[in-house]
Amino acid sequence: MAVPVGLAGTGRRASEVYAPALSACPDVDFVGVWGRSPEPVRQLAERYGAAPCERFEDLVERCRAVVFAVPPPVQAEYAERAARHGRGLLLEKPIGGDIAGAEELTSVAVREKVPTMVSLTWRFTDDVRRFLENDVPDVEPVGGTGRLLTGTHARGAATPTWRLARGVLRDQGPDLLDLLEAALGPIAGMHARGDPRGWTAMTLEHRVGRVSQATLYAGRTRGPDVAFVEVTGPKGTADVEAIGAVTPDSHRRMVAEFARAVSDGRSHQFDIEHGLHLQRLVESAETDLVLHG
Repeated sequence: MAVPVGLAGTGRRASEVYAPALSACPDVDFVGVWGRSPEPVRQLAERYGAAPCERFEDLVERCRAVVFAVPPPVQAEYAERAARHGRGLLLEKPIGGDIAGAEELTSVAVREKVPTMVSLTWRFTDDVRRFLENDVPDVEPVGGTGRLLTGTHARGAATPTWRLARGVLRDQGPDLLDLLEAALGPIAGMHARGDPRGWTAMTLEHRVGRVSQATLYAGRTRGPDVAFVEVTGPKGTADVEAIGAVTPDSHRRMVAEFARAVSDGRSHQFDIEHGLHLQRLVESAETDLVLHG
């Protein structure tokens, strides 16, 4: 049976990514939309045949799981309320506005044993899965590099103020760090230098003795956003471009896997504890930037 799922949020991420994916997924019954402004809620709900919900509690009552597309501090507050009602959670990253909020949300979700998943969109693309499952093992990597170039913080970019305030490291760093970990092993230490609102560079020490370097820049004014990850070993080099690999099919796959996790009553591989781990890595890098940037 299709899982009743509600959507919290009405911005670009909600309307361009989640609502179409929820509507198209046969494993989901897209039952409702909630947001803080009634008119966008009505319009988005009407477009996809879902119910507009005036209160968040109305959305929770209609569904078994909630997909969140709201700023991190808002997400932490409302996701905790949903978890206390036993609802599954599909969360944006970072999962909270700060570590304290992220830890409290994680504690509640784990205690209530609700299915959770973090939206790591790159990991649901065919190219990235092929890279991790086939290409990386073939080269037996000893190290690698990651490079993210985006125009999200360039002058005139249509980026919400709350995302600009976070800087590129907090905004898109979790995806890059997650992919480097998936290819080279868990990150045990790092050194970060640069500017979180400009060019940021990190040296990452992986637990299995591998080392990688990651760079992020958000002021690009020409060309599409790109995220390259490359690993090298005695048998060669493997690489992938992750942002260009993301398609509507990737979003539908993500939503379908979340629905199956909720139906099975279990958390996904990319669960809330993984989201908390990534947020801790990002905040560790930010601390290093403040001290030595």
